[in-house]
Amino acid sequence: MRLTAIEEGHVRNGLPGTIGIAGVFRGRPFEPDEVRSRVRERWGGLERMSRVLLPPARSAALSGHRWAAARSFDPGAYVTTTDQELESLLADAVSHPVPVERPLWRLLVTRPATEADEQAVVLLADHALLDGRSLETLFRLLMDGAEPPAAALPAAAPRPRPPLRPATVGRELRRIGAVGQPLPTASPGEPRPSVAVVALDPQVMRAARRQPAGGRGATLNELLLSTYAGALRACYGPLRSWPRGSTPFLATVPVDLRTRHDAQRLGNGVTALRIPLPVDVDSPVARLQACQDLVAAFPHRLDAHHAILPALQAAARAVPLLAGVMARNLARPEATTSLCTAFKWRDHPSHLHGRPLSRIVPLPQLSPPGTANLCLVHTADAYTLTVVGHARAGDAGIIGDAVARELKALAAYDVPAAPAGQPC
Repeated sequence: MRLTAIEEGHVRNGLPGTIGIAGVFRGRPFEPDEVRSRVRERWGGLERMSRVLLPPARSAALSGHRWAAARSFDPGAYVTTTDQELESLLADAVSHPVPVERPLWRLLVTRPATEADEQAVVLLADHALLDGRSLETLFRLLMDGAEPPAAALPAAAPRPRPPLRPATVGRELRRIGAVGQPLPTASPGEPRPSVAVVALDPQVMRAARRQPAGGRGATLNELLLSTYAGALRACYGPLRSWPRGSTPFLATVPVDLRTRHDAQRLGNGVTALRIPLPVDVDSPVARLQACQDLVAAFPHRLDAHHAILPALQAAARAVPLLAGVMARNLARPEATTSLCTAFKWRDHPSHLHGRPLSRIVPLPQLSPPGTANLCLVHTADAYTLTVVGHARAGDAGIIGDAVARELKALAAYDVPAAPAGQPC
């Protein structure tokens, strides 16, 4: 089975491609066999999880990679235990590809030092096999009492879309090809990968989500984008002090294209919308309002993607080399400096073999030097931010801490009173 153009792009973009999701649980340590049994029960019938990657049959320029089903597939065989601490495990995983000799995923269970310690169950996969929504879907299926995957609903007739003006499509194509600037690095050759997992104060998050005062409130995505913009300003200064001056800093927001008819479909089902972050805007609330305006334009921009993507995907599938060229071009730090995504784990409470889930820890992929990718997850009353950096050593932790400070500043922000004698 041929890979789709998006899958082919992930294979050929020159990056490790590992993404992940971890569930942190409280309670007695897991027995490996009970986790293996649950994985066999819930994932054994999922065809996607048995796929192995085969190289092109002919010239890589003219022939794409293929999927094949693993022989004697036993998903429980891909469950292992580890003594490694979670953040260290994620840092190692994101820098290395999943071995291609087997299906491109694995599940690890950390062993807590004592029965009172938290333990993690970590799903890692190659992005060509699964996207972030797929990881979330798979993890939900492991939980106690989870419903089996629903059969896909009958395909609905395509929703009529208003005709798009060529100018609208052209504007989105220019956004796709726009050139930004990477994160400042200390010197050539020095960038290195780093991972930071930051627990955010839930009271601060609740207060920040109520901003701006009198407004509709902020979504997780809007908060992440705006406070990341503030963190960049705090860490590196205003854009005029960056190596490329006022050239914008572009963030990319993945947007799921699945509908209720195929909500549990595994694979890759997202597109990406690029926006210039308001790094040079002064106040936390003004940055948030700027990001809300940018996000409000997403539905209209998605109409352009629905028009553009079929032609791009058909061309890349016809000429597999083109998929790699497009993917490597979009992976450049000037093009995609930061992937920023956020979601809420809505199934609460969740348990795995009776152990309560306390938080979800995401693992975005590693991008080329000069980049940082961020993912924020809300689980019950826990908010967890993961930063995967590829810039100066330790930049992931510096950025994560700066985002936490920006959230506090946003939560505490009060519109200054107007000077006496001036209108409010």
